[in-house]
Amino acid sequence: MSMPRLSAPPATAGEIFALVRDGEADTRAELGRITGLSRSAVASRVAALTGLGLIIETEDTHSTGGRPPARLSFDVDAGVVLAAAIGRSRSQLGVFTLGGEFLASDTVEQEIGIGPDELMPQITKRLQALLDESHRTEHRILGVGLSIPGTADTARGCSLDSPIMHGWDGVPLAPFFADTTSAPVFLDNDANAMVLAERRDNRDRFQNALLVKASTGLGAGIVAGGALQRGSLGAAGEFGHTKTAAAAGVACRCGDSGCLEAIAGGWALVRALNEQGREVGHIRGVVDLAVSGDPEARRLIRDSGRHIGETLAGAVNLLNPEVLIVGGDMANAYDIFVAGLRETVYGNATALATKALTIQSTTHGDLSGVIGSAALVLDQVLSARAVDDALGS
Repeated sequence: MSMPRLSAPPATAGEIFALVRDGEADTRAELGRITGLSRSAVASRVAALTGLGLIIETEDTHSTGGRPPARLSFDVDAGVVLAAAIGRSRSQLGVFTLGGEFLASDTVEQEIGIGPDELMPQITKRLQALLDESHRTEHRILGVGLSIPGTADTARGCSLDSPIMHGWDGVPLAPFFADTTSAPVFLDNDANAMVLAERRDNRDRFQNALLVKASTGLGAGIVAGGALQRGSLGAAGEFGHTKTAAAAGVACRCGDSGCLEAIAGGWALVRALNEQGREVGHIRGVVDLAVSGDPEARRLIRDSGRHIGETLAGAVNLLNPEVLIVGGDMANAYDIFVAGLRETVYGNATALATKALTIQSTTHGDLSGVIGSAALVLDQVLSARAVDDALGS
């Protein structure tokens, strides 16, 4: 239960909005009790938020007597956000309410290695079509969220020194949306976006989490102390090119050798099957074979989990997360992959660090990236600070 503020500065309109948005208060009286603000102060802040279109006030029809209190609620239809999770071979798009719910979605299949000048116009065109399909063309677009594989320069809005996003490094992506919207464009790494999707639905369940994306490449999203950890250059979680003894001498697509990805990344599993004369073009094909019972595909995915677990065991010791979340294409062969992962994580990490650790799949499966890209926007444009800035307070 929220307690009244005793000595803090008076609650701002943005903080009032946060209480309503998070469901902690839905009447003026509750807002006054939680914040300690006077009735007139609450009224002025509510009026400002109503004028901004973020909250609505309706009469309570369930009152049992006397004048019913007006109920306050977050107007999730006051605008929309656009989101795109850009991958190596496909991108997932969505239009979302301000509550983070899908209004429309689509998947764009693309050629591996396509550059931003070719792909981004396709994405913006399809997002505009989704706006039309969802009948939200006239709604305010509050922001655009993008996620990409590899390290993202969140300040400049571009890929940063990625060994796999050739042609994308240093190319700002916001200008591609100039004809669609003047709203801000936010960019982050794909694994970070995925862990934001998990945080959206499990905010009260975990404050420390480690999400591993096991797909064509490998990456991790880290939540520590309730906050997403990006690192000083945005490279936190880029563990795929960590050197491992098991990969000694094995060439990696980054141009080096001995990287974890060279034996555990999805592209490496595809390569291994191709070298055996098996025609597989993507890790999704390897997963399909494994799920259908193919023994070699099952071995490769289980071994991938084992190798990844050996590296992640050190991260479990360092971060002591309460949950290890598995996402990406290999999560579709969850039981096979996690059998190997569990073996080495629990075998190599300390007993204390794994005592309460749980391993689970992503809540939203293949849609985690695009949902997290929308959450990236919403966390920014609907924060208490952003709302206060919008009100000029």
